[in-house]
Amino acid sequence: MWLFGSQLTPGLCRPIVGSIMKPLAVLGAGAWGTALARVLATDDAEVRLWTWQSEHAERMREMRENRDFFPGFSLSDRILPTADLATALQGAGLVVLVLPSHAFAATLKLAAAHIASDALLVSATKGIEEGTLRLMSEVVTDQLGLDSAQRFVALSGPSFAKEVGLGMPTNLVAASRSPEAAAEAQRAFSTERLRVYTSDDPVGVQLGGALKNVIAIAAGACDGFGFGDNARAALITRGIAEISRLGSRLGAHPLTLAGLAGVGDLVLTCTGELSRNRTVGIGLGRGEKLADVLAGLGHVAEGVITAKSAYDLACRCDVDMPITTEVYRVLHEGKPARDGVRDLVARPLRAERD
Repeated sequence: MWLFGSQLTPGLCRPIVGSIMKPLAVLGAGAWGTALARVLATDDAEVRLWTWQSEHAERMREMRENRDFFPGFSLSDRILPTADLATALQGAGLVVLVLPSHAFAATLKLAAAHIASDALLVSATKGIEEGTLRLMSEVVTDQLGLDSAQRFVALSGPSFAKEVGLGMPTNLVAASRSPEAAAEAQRAFSTERLRVYTSDDPVGVQLGGALKNVIAIAAGACDGFGFGDNARAALITRGIAEISRLGSRLGAHPLTLAGLAGVGDLVLTCTGELSRNRTVGIGLGRGEKLADVLAGLGHVAEGVITAKSAYDLACRCDVDMPITTEVYRVLHEGKPARDGVRDLVARPLRAERD
């Protein structure tokens, strides 16, 4: 049940519960990192918002707004923008990692010496590391030690940063091998308009969050081609099927991929006007060059990088992922988008559950 009045107003409500009294750190000052910092910043909690660019940090401090990546949303005096990792992480009891997947390991390596041994580690990154094909949970344990797995939480679900910033109702899921860690993250992020569920399946939550971006590029291409609602609905449904096949092979629970971090996030990213990955697909469907689409985007579209990692992972696991395969070939092998559609439709006929 949502606990808000009949009129939505910009801004955020105070968290319902919050037991982490130490300073909090958010590494990554893009739109989503900034939105989460605003959620966490209350009268009782100071949030250090880290960006790798000192000029970016200075602009945020002066303007009290992240005009580069999240314009129109003020930063309270409880949010301290900084480009210094030691300053951001000093004494932090909660560390939120909202980094592009390609920069995740390198940044965490630099940050490791400054992260408290008992800090709760929450990853809101949706991607698979290129080359190693590791999930972010695996990167964390590699950089911070195996014991960090009990403090790791994957936070995901259908969520546009702008809508969270506006205080619109949003649901997320916090997944961890440790029930206590998942519950702690749930308490930290829950507000009257942001409802967080817990899960014991961080693998499924991370896979759902990463792979939906690839399918969203294909869905955008359908819209760019003008194929209509039938094609989009079919593509989303078959996207769920191939994400579930890979998830099953890697130990994800089927219900996780049918939940918020799976179907929920997939539907949002494939249909929402604010979806960057869908926007990339629309451009490709209209015949635009990938470089031009990305240049006009101004933000990271994780699906472009994840398409290669997902394709490589499917090959390694011997899992059939035809939509992912065609997206990979269009993005990384220069295959014309229309040829990708043709080859996808021309595949041999089969039973739906195969």
